[in-house]
Amino acid sequence: MLTTDHGAVKGTRATVVHGDRQTSTSLRYKLGKNLRCDAKDAIKIADPEEYGLPAEGLGANYIIAKEDFYFVYPTNFNAFQQKYRDSFQHGGISLEEMILPVATLEPRRG
Repeated sequence: MLTTDHGAVKGTRATVVHGDRQTSTSLRYKLGKNLRCDAKDAIKIADPEEYGLPAEGLGANYIIAKEDFYFVYPTNFNAFQQKYRDSFQHGGISLEEMILPVATLEPRRG
């Protein structure tokens, strides 16, 4: 049996995220309090325990980027958009992140 790590996604579209200074730093998912973003670009998980995710204190929630979106804060949006556009990123909800390749190989007989 042969398997590999999940893939990565090329981030091509920035979306604005709002959160406090304690918010995690990942480009494709965020953990923090009072997180806000455009609902068409990400999934918001208000009750992490419902999904088996760790709850990092009262009021903590997650947002997870869809497709090829990545999160950028409104301060210096253009600079960070340029910096991370077309970079390969882990995390988020995309086919590359959700599918784990597995192959079963058998020797040829003969």
